[in-house]
Amino acid sequence: MPGSASAGPPVEIRGLTKAFGAVRAVDGLDMVVRPGAVTGFLGPNGAGKTTTFRMLLGLVAADAGTALIGGRRYADLARPTAVVGAALESASFHPGRSARDHLRTYAPFAGVDDRRCDEVLAQVGLSDAADRRVGGFSTGMRQRLALASALLGDPEVLVLDEPANGLDPEGIVWLRTFLRHLAHERGRTVLVSSHVLGEVQASVDDVVVIAEGRLVHESSLADLVALATPQVRVVAPDRAGFVALAGARGWAVEPQSDDSALVLSGATPAEVGAAAYRAGLEIHGLAEEGGSLEDVFLRLTGGDGVRP
Repeated sequence: MPGSASAGPPVEIRGLTKAFGAVRAVDGLDMVVRPGAVTGFLGPNGAGKTTTFRMLLGLVAADAGTALIGGRRYADLARPTAVVGAALESASFHPGRSARDHLRTYAPFAGVDDRRCDEVLAQVGLSDAADRRVGGFSTGMRQRLALASALLGDPEVLVLDEPANGLDPEGIVWLRTFLRHLAHERGRTVLVSSHVLGEVQASVDDVVVIAEGRLVHESSLADLVALATPQVRVVAPDRAGFVALAGARGWAVEPQSDDSALVLSGATPAEVGAAAYRAGLEIHGLAEEGGSLEDVFLRLTGGDGVRP
């Protein structure tokens, strides 16, 4: 029954692989999405996120591996719209239809009536625009309508491809609150893709990061944050002195190829400078680097390049 609370099933992807000609869009991907949490599926444009979603939903055949929802392929679900709701980036709408009529077109497939169409329009904040033609909608309004379509069957699993695209700051805050409500209070399994970590940082519990179709990181958001410890690059003639100083202060040391340089983790430039002054150590260069989540994301994905 729409509106009822129930724990969603996990999404399990094992060894998933797909190539288009010479390009491996997804390459042996393994990941698990747990119920009751919002999982951010992150990677640069072209990393393989949308292809992964299409294989999960049975829209593209995998070359190898499995993509299961509660232990079953999407094609084997008895009532797929009641289990999985999806909004892919390529969602399209008839420009001459109203928002309500768009949902009415899909309602029979979801096994719901017109009342449910109005319920999901209210959920996504489009009640006042229900009778407007979609052709006049902004990008953000189209994103909300795509989400409403995904919610028609009151699914246990929600799969959203770049849902924050086109949303204004108020809309992004609304989306974060809505997704966290579905996961934390209703136990749903929520998987959201993005190529911008900052876009989902405030809403996700877990993160899966891919690059060039391969898994490069999977953890809780808290564990990813832990990787974003402050780092300071030091150039100094007495590198051994700085290694000893770092050991006394509990700072991790990473030697560099340059014999006079090293990187200290867990310290700020001000702390390093003050400690070096007290220890009488000469400094030729001091710079902060790699201390933000975006820096961690770029390191994991190898920069911001886009694959064909």
